[in-house]
Amino acid sequence: MRYTLLKAGVLALIGTAGIASAQTYPSKPIRVIAAQSAGSSLDTITRIVTNKMSEMLAQQFVIDNRGGAGGIIGVELAARSTPDGYTLLVGAPSSMIISIFTYRKLAFDALRDFDPISLTVNAEGVLAVNPGVPVKSVQELIALAKSQPGKLNMSSAGIGSSSHLAGVMFTSLAGIDTVHVPYKGGGPMAAAVVGGEAQWLIAPAASVVGQIKAGRLRALALSSKQRSPLMPDLPTIDEAGVPGYEYTSWNAVFAPKGTPRPIIKSLHATIQKALAEPDVKQQYANQGLAPLGSASPEEFGRFFRADFDRIARLVKLAGVKPE
Repeated sequence: MRYTLLKAGVLALIGTAGIASAQTYPSKPIRVIAAQSAGSSLDTITRIVTNKMSEMLAQQFVIDNRGGAGGIIGVELAARSTPDGYTLLVGAPSSMIISIFTYRKLAFDALRDFDPISLTVNAEGVLAVNPGVPVKSVQELIALAKSQPGKLNMSSAGIGSSSHLAGVMFTSLAGIDTVHVPYKGGGPMAAAVVGGEAQWLIAPAASVVGQIKAGRLRALALSSKQRSPLMPDLPTIDEAGVPGYEYTSWNAVFAPKGTPRPIIKSLHATIQKALAEPDVKQQYANQGLAPLGSASPEEFGRFFRADFDRIARLVKLAGVKPE
């Protein structure tokens, strides 16, 4: 009986401490590890939402860019950080999921070592071709590829990248045979199609919208399940003739495992408020993005687990081996 009462008392104290920490949180600057280099799309997306969160919470958010090795340097650093709410991680599928299948040994387990907080944006991809390729629709691209098996080149940002997996999913569902040509990053990937070294790609909309507007790339369809309000006239790959196709990337906020739940919930609520602000929406629209958010930390956790399983299947289909 004495042990039971003592245990109940300890749990009550822990609960009280958690509530108190949430009430006074944040009392100092918050470090946000962005698992990509400064100037990257993830960095830009992160700064837009954290600048607004800083205004709302009257506390500074310090962005700590940790690029390199596909973002795993930043993820490893965040996993080792104290779970007190003063270190957060902004990650993407490339660093949080795909890296698990492309590196033989990692110092973290994304499913085990982090508490999911919220999505920030869901980044749609665009299926685009070099303007010299004689196609103006998804069906015409498929027909051309079937008439010339193994002749068209698909560029990607690297083996195992989101653009690689998105392309593999497309070729599999469309039943076509094209040649995968990996490049070192999104810039060279797009430049290869613009220059004619490759004929097509599926790239994040934000990274190629300028090339599309300038006429250096021809957009055929979106990789998302629904049309985008930012590009309402562009069909999805699914509705353009490849039923079941859907591939989107995302950026999201995580905390080291064990961060007090009241702080997780407080951060989640602040992120949703920030994403709903008109100026934040406009800044994202300027990047070809729309804020997404999550209904709850638990809902985002379920999404993360499901996306992990989805990407695992695509990695197997692509034949990606760990290095």
